[in-house]
Amino acid sequence: MANSLFRTKKIENILAEGSDDPHGGGGLKRVLTVRDLTFFGIAAILGAGSFSSLGYAVFHGGPGVVSLFIITGIACAFTALCYSEFASRIPVAGSAYTYAYASFGELFAWIIGWALIMEYSIGNIYVAYSWSDYFTSLMGKMNVHIPEYLCTSYMEAKHAVEGGSTNADELAAWNNAPVIGGLRMILDLPALVINFLITYLVYRGIKESRNFSNVMVILKIAVVALIIIVGGYLVFSHGLTPNWTPPNDEGVKSFMPNGFSGVMMAVASVFFAYIGFDAVSVLAEESKNPQRDLPRGMILSLVICTIIYILLTLVLTGAVNYRGFDGVGDPLAFIFEPQNLNVGWMQFLVAVVAVVAMTSVLLVFQMGQPRIWMSMSRDGLLPPVFQKIHPKYKTPSFATIVTGLVVGVPILFTDKTFVLDFTSIATLFAFVLVCGGVLLIPRKEKLGGRFHLPYINGQFIFPLIVIGSIIMAWSLSKTYFSDMFNFDYSANADYTAGKKTFMDLAITNISLIVFWTSALLLAVFAFVKKYSLIPLMGVITCMYLLTGMSKSNWVWFIGWLVIGIIIYFLYGYKKSKLAN
Repeated sequence: MANSLFRTKKIENILAEGSDDPHGGGGLKRVLTVRDLTFFGIAAILGAGSFSSLGYAVFHGGPGVVSLFIITGIACAFTALCYSEFASRIPVAGSAYTYAYASFGELFAWIIGWALIMEYSIGNIYVAYSWSDYFTSLMGKMNVHIPEYLCTSYMEAKHAVEGGSTNADELAAWNNAPVIGGLRMILDLPALVINFLITYLVYRGIKESRNFSNVMVILKIAVVALIIIVGGYLVFSHGLTPNWTPPNDEGVKSFMPNGFSGVMMAVASVFFAYIGFDAVSVLAEESKNPQRDLPRGMILSLVICTIIYILLTLVLTGAVNYRGFDGVGDPLAFIFEPQNLNVGWMQFLVAVVAVVAMTSVLLVFQMGQPRIWMSMSRDGLLPPVFQKIHPKYKTPSFATIVTGLVVGVPILFTDKTFVLDFTSIATLFAFVLVCGGVLLIPRKEKLGGRFHLPYINGQFIFPLIVIGSIIMAWSLSKTYFSDMFNFDYSANADYTAGKKTFMDLAITNISLIVFWTSALLLAVFAFVKKYSLIPLMGVITCMYLLTGMSKSNWVWFIGWLVIGIIIYFLYGYKKSKLAN
């Protein structure tokens, strides 16, 4: 049974099933160029992260969260190169799921496919909520009032009342909502409507989606550039640069007022800002020249967005003291409010563009999920109906409708906090396996017009990097490694102040122990097997980001995986094409 769980698919078989023929009539339409793919990548990355979760990250990490964007950008760059290697070899839909099938085997492929539901579908719920927030705000600026109970999720309103929140909108939603049969009628109507419209657009076709996305991306980049220029100018002209070194609780001025541990608390929010660049690889079967254009699209979009995020973070933390972003869900508009930079026309413009930005993210994610399900269905792990292609629109029609339902139905009973915790960890887990998968596939001959991952022998370099990191960590804190094995938190300031529970601190220690153990084992394997340095760095940097995940991240992720594995053994294991 163990062998059958890790049965792999041959790359040539994957290519044959994926209709890797630009002139094929039965598959998806090949219409996307490198420009389109770059724009799709930007559309996915530059959205909810910059317009919503960036405020949460800045509040915890202060100006120093810039360093986390750099670390995350580097980790994503290594990962993008590994995705590009796979995309060049296996230019079919399915993304990390398909790559895992070719390298790690069926069980891991299923786990990745199941985890990616958390990235695309569950992640889109958060984006839909954020879109609703900005849309409601925009309507308010135009004197169109939407009742609070029609633009707030039921769970957010309930938690606000139970937690003694002072949020006026959420309290008004609970108090003013009509009651039918003892149940308050509270729902986020704008989030439901935009989900329906995006699902319909994706159902209609890739060309329509491409044109819509490209227009939105151009507008979004133009206004984000304006935010950086106007905000940056006002930071210097108003003499606000001291905000980049704010005093901490002890009164000491620092770029990282809450220390590096405070910066790491923002991992989920910062990484959520990068979720989506891998969605480009899902569009392989709709690319004109996937072996060349997919890698370029991923890398270009990643580089552009990393630069934008760093500049945006500097503008935000310069315009307003980082403590002012507590509970702020629209940070880019917030800095232009009267009590801050006081630029009314920029407030309105940001609200308009935020709606556009969120729409483009919804579009890309809603395109990615059906294509992953289509690939899983081809392999027999899901029912055949998931691979049904619409005869006219050439889109995975049934899978697209199901995706709309998977995003739409939970909008009725979830909230943003739950969704954010649920999403980032699954994507990081997928990234670790993609980078690790590159280590397991044999090197190929170089072919003209295709991307080739540069081979840098990590036999000596990677062990030296690991040893150097251990020495640096120890030199910065002589008790760093001993503290990892100390589970007595009676002297821990965060624990005694009630900021962190025993389980939170224990999870952090266990994560660090696993990380350093894995780093040492990888160093040994790199020395023995002469592994390539780039995928090794991708594995280790993504694993390090995983150490910043909280208890709730791990609890939901493990629970989700258990459900997925049960479904696999009940259906996929028996129905898999490799089993027959």
